Amino acid sequence: MHPILGRLIVNFVLCLISFLAYSSQIFIIWPWYGGVVSVELLNLLVPFNVLVAMLLWNYFLCVTTDPGQVPPNWKPDTHSDGYEVKKLTGRPRYCRMCERPKPPRTHHCKQCNRCVLRMDHHCPWVNNCVGHFNYGHFIRFLLYVDVACSYHLVMITRRVLGTMGTRVWDEPSGVELVFIILNYVACVPVLLSVGAFSIYHFMCLLGNTTTIEGWEKDKVATLVRKGKIREVKYPYNLGRRKNIEAVLGRNPWLWCWPTTTPGTGLKYELADGDDSDGDASWPPKDPEDKRDGFQLPQSPWTYDNGLNPNLQPYNSQIRASSSRRRKPGPASGAMTQTPEQQLSEGENDIYTSSLDDDDNEYSEDGGEGETGRSVRVRRGSEGYEIKPVDREEMLHRYLRELGEEPGRYHRYIPEPLSDSNPSDDEQRAAS
Repeated sequence: MHPILGRLIVNFVLCLISFLAYSSQIFIIWPWYGGVVSVELLNLLVPFNVLVAMLLWNYFLCVTTDPGQVPPNWKPDTHSDGYEVKKLTGRPRYCRMCERPKPPRTHHCKQCNRCVLRMDHHCPWVNNCVGHFNYGHFIRFLLYVDVACSYHLVMITRRVLGTMGTRVWDEPSGVELVFIILNYVACVPVLLSVGAFSIYHFMCLLGNTTTIEGWEKDKVATLVRKGKIREVKYPYNLGRRKNIEAVLGRNPWLWCWPTTTPGTGLKYELADGDDSDGDASWPPKDPEDKRDGFQLPQSPWTYDNGLNPNLQPYNSQIRASSSRRRKPGPASGAMTQTPEQQLSEGENDIYTSSLDDDDNEYSEDGGEGETGRSVRVRRGSEGYEIKPVDREEMLHRYLRELGEEPGRYHRYIPEPLSDSNPSDDEQRAAS
C-alpha cells in the first residue's frame, strides 16, 4: 500500500470516529436537554466521552507503535526448547527476503517489507502491522469501539423513543432528524462489522493464537480429519488466564488500560503436558506434500558428462533451409563486397555448416509446429546448449580462402571498376 493512501485511510477513520462521537452530542443530545448543562446530561455524556478518549488513545498507539522486528544479530538457540524449524528441511526458520533467521511466530510482511514479531495481520485501517508490541492496543481498540458504539446507539435510540410521546415540544427539528438518520447509517454498519471482527480476535486472545496461526490450525484439523496425520497439540495454548496475561499483562485491573506487552517477542512459553511426539514441529507437514522429498542435485548438470545426448538445436532446420535458399554471389557488374561483409557471410555459413554437420547426431520428434513441419523437441534438459564459435578461427579461415597468411597486417586495396563502366573523365569528355 502506498504511504499516502495509508495516511488517507487513517484520516478517514479519525473523521468517522469524530463524526459519530461529536455530531450526536452537539446536534441530538444537547438540543434534547434544552441546551442547558445539568447533572443528568453530565451523567449521560461523561462516560461516553471517556470511552471515546480511550478509543482514540488506543487507536493512536496501534498506528504509531512498532509491532516488533528481528534484531540484526539475532540467532536462534537450538539447545533450548521453543524454537521453530522449517517443515521442509527441519532446520531453524530463515527468511529469504530479509536474509536472517526468524524467531518463533514471526512472519514476513510484504507491505512493511520486513519480518514482524508474532505477526497477526497487516491492518490497512491502522496503516501498520499488528504484531507483538501493538496487539494489546489493537484488542483494546476493538473493545472500546464495540462499547462506545453500543453506548452511542442507546443514546440515539432513547432520543427517538422520547419523540413517540404526546409532548409536542419534544419533537425533533429538521436538523436533528437528519443527524439522527446519519448517525444510525454510520454507526450500525461499524458496530456489526467491527463487532464480528472483535469476536474472532477475542477468541484468538483466549487461545493465544494469531490470525496466521488460526489458518494453520484449520489446515491441521483438515489433515487430521482426513486421516493423513495424527492430532497435534497447539504448543502455545497455556490456558485462558495465562493466554490473556501473555498479551495484556498480569494485572487484571490494567487489562483495559494501555500497557506494554510483556516479553521480547523472540521467545514464547510453551504449554506443559504435551502428549505428542517431542520431535513434531508446528505446524506439522502434509505427508503428501511433494516438496518434502525434494533435494537439490550436487551438480548443476543434468547428466554426468555435462551434456545431454538427446539435445538438439531447435532452429537447425531453419538455418539449413535458409542456407540452401541463399542466392549465388553477385552478378557481374555489381559492386564488390567489402571484406567486412564477406566475413559476416562467412560467419553465418560456418555456423550453418557446423549445425548441418551435427544434424545427423540428433533424431526428429514426431510433433508438428504451426507450419505443419516436424518440430525438433529437446527433452531432459535444463537449458539450451549452443556450440561455441571462435571468431579468431573464422577470421583465419577467411584469410586462407583469400590466399593470405593469417597473422599479418594487410592493407585493403579496392578493386578497380570493370571496363564496362566508363570513368567520370570519359563521361565529362563525351559531354
